[in-house]
Amino acid sequence: MSTEKDHASALRRVAINVGAGYVPGINAVITGAAMAAGKLGWEIVGIRDGFEGLLHPEKYPEGGLVTLSPQLIENLDPSAGGILGQSVRVDPFHVRTINKDEMVEEVDMSDHLLKRLKDETIDGLISVVGGRGLSILFKLHRKGLNAVCVPRSIENDIASTSVSFGFNSALSFTIEMLDRARQAAQSARKIGVVEVQGEQAGWIALQAGIAACADVVMIPEIPVDLKNVASRLKDKISARRPYGLVVVAQGATFINQGKKQEVTSALKATLSPLATGDSSSEHVIQSSGQAAETVARELQLLIPEETYPLVIGPWVRGGTPTAVDRQLGMAYGAGALQALEAGKNGVMVAFAPPEIKFVPLAEAINKVRTVSADSEFLKIAHSLGIYCGR
Repeated sequence: MSTEKDHASALRRVAINVGAGYVPGINAVITGAAMAAGKLGWEIVGIRDGFEGLLHPEKYPEGGLVTLSPQLIENLDPSAGGILGQSVRVDPFHVRTINKDEMVEEVDMSDHLLKRLKDETIDGLISVVGGRGLSILFKLHRKGLNAVCVPRSIENDIASTSVSFGFNSALSFTIEMLDRARQAAQSARKIGVVEVQGEQAGWIALQAGIAACADVVMIPEIPVDLKNVASRLKDKISARRPYGLVVVAQGATFINQGKKQEVTSALKATLSPLATGDSSSEHVIQSSGQAAETVARELQLLIPEETYPLVIGPWVRGGTPTAVDRQLGMAYGAGALQALEAGKNGVMVAFAPPEIKFVPLAEAINKVRTVSADSEFLKIAHSLGIYCGR
């Protein structure tokens, strides 16, 4: 549950940090928070690289904290890379260290982190985090941290909010790339199988697939039979339209899939003597691309038209943020300061159009916002003749 502090006005120094995983436009959130703090007369500082700037300040010659002064914010480009960096999977409850026996072990440094925050006279923390980060902040909140979280996810899979920061930028880039893939497929007279982000939720695949007029969209929520996919493609491909576009979410699942004959390589053997199945060496280091390869290979065995796999993958994490994300980032940053000013504690800022609300972290963690069976987007795709496995 969230709590409210009786003396919210006592807050004078606030910190902000960014969790693991880059998304375009993080500076917009930082700018929004800093401008709102300035209006209240509060000081705001940034923590470098998640919590690293506090846990290991000796790594930073200029210090682990960055004072976000009005002069710095005025010249901060909202579309540029994040000024604070982001966490490299640093969980203060499981920090890897080298013990006296020169062995790697994980230690709980959460109490040390809370002490460092107190030593720096930081009264509240704003964290721009994804799903796992929300759980970490909830645990810190239960130990006494006054925290407000901003949901950040390019897959839009965070529960309790309609739109996570970063999703619109990823969606726009994906649509642009699918348009190019469609044009290439049309020119080459082939079937393009394009893998997009979405390990647990199919929002990017579904919404981008609709915008790009795909023939088939495969999402994690609906397992598909590739024989049915092949049948649909046969019905749509003709002499007038000798091409196709299939959009596959990274976490798409398949039924009645043929068994792949695996060839063990030397690389696989060196990485893991017990590796089997999905841990084939081709995807141990680079996991993206497996879904596209699987679909393209299976379809090639079922239809005469040539298929070719493409992977958009993590490219969507870079580039310039869209106008929507720049506005949303500013609103989320300012909203986090509003929560702190109102004495809100242990909450996530949530966008519930047209309002910004504050949701207790307990309601947002350990859940995934997935595409429901009665989703309007699925109905739209069906009305456009896009096959989604139903």
